[in-house]
Amino acid sequence: MIEILELDELRARYSAASGGDIFDPDFSKVAKLVFGDGDSRQAPYCGVPSLLKAPYRPDAAPAFAGIDVALLGIPMDLGVTNRSGARFGPRAVRNVDRVGPYEHVLRAVPTAQVRVADVGDVPFRSRFDLASSHDDIESFVAAIVAAGVVPLSVGGDHSIGLPILRAVGKERPVGMIHIDAHCDTGGSFEGCKFHHGGPFRQAVLDGVLDPKRTIQIGIRGNSEYLWEFSFASGMTVIHAEEVDEFGLQAVIRKAREVVGDGPVYVSFDVDSLDPAFAPGTGTPEVGGLSSAQALGLLRGLKGLDIVGGDVVEIAPQYDPTTNTAQVAAQVLFELLCLSAEAFTARASGKENI
Repeated sequence: MIEILELDELRARYSAASGGDIFDPDFSKVAKLVFGDGDSRQAPYCGVPSLLKAPYRPDAAPAFAGIDVALLGIPMDLGVTNRSGARFGPRAVRNVDRVGPYEHVLRAVPTAQVRVADVGDVPFRSRFDLASSHDDIESFVAAIVAAGVVPLSVGGDHSIGLPILRAVGKERPVGMIHIDAHCDTGGSFEGCKFHHGGPFRQAVLDGVLDPKRTIQIGIRGNSEYLWEFSFASGMTVIHAEEVDEFGLQAVIRKAREVVGDGPVYVSFDVDSLDPAFAPGTGTPEVGGLSSAQALGLLRGLKGLDIVGGDVVEIAPQYDPTTNTAQVAAQVLFELLCLSAEAFTARASGKENI
């Protein structure tokens, strides 16, 4: 508890203090991590835009040396079934100026825990070929994983989830916390099974996603009948209206129970949010989560063994307010906080062996 001072005491302490002079012990620790020496830091609107203002390292591939968490863009939306435009998502999120460096609920400064870099966008051989693009994504993310680095991706449509999971779950199937309006476990349509409505069916069939350690939260809309595979495979499905019915803390407890102590991937589709909060997406569904609920869910995942994550389906041209990109950037920052803690815990465990 911060000491409450009288006016003369406030004048004595703060009249000549700079913005970087913080006297409360807990707040002072954070300020030192953020400011270092003095009270100066780069203006958020200066410099080259990067994801979460992280150092821009497009030259990091293929070794990804000196990095613990890699932020990457995946500007590809060849798998959409409705409105295109998520290819512009990574650029929109990079243009968000003010997210972090402190997370007040988790009380975290992740860049003080781990080495973070924006490693640029996945290089695609073709802007026209969906299957080729998925191969490119898998190869790029596989190199990140092989380097012992945690991948956090910004899409792009949700079809990118399949090649990412093929890379992250190659050695053992992972669990997943999936926050979305749609289960994305549909089958082949019009001769293609790699669209954004089916990545997680194929990931289970490929043996890289454990359905019994998968929970899908925020589900709603007119496509419910397409998601039979989720129920048949043993996934846990929580509809958007059930989040209010059960309560946020109960949903968090259920998510933690489902994924357990094993490695878990977190996938966040911005259409999980009601269009009032995130209209800039290709398949909006009314009746969704609020941004506060979504952040509360993510913060409730603290301590899980998170090995990767994504935020997808940001189509900025449908949102003149830029709110969708702002929410996506904040979600990415929450994922960074969670991943930084998990990475540190794994590193500490290896040191103690």
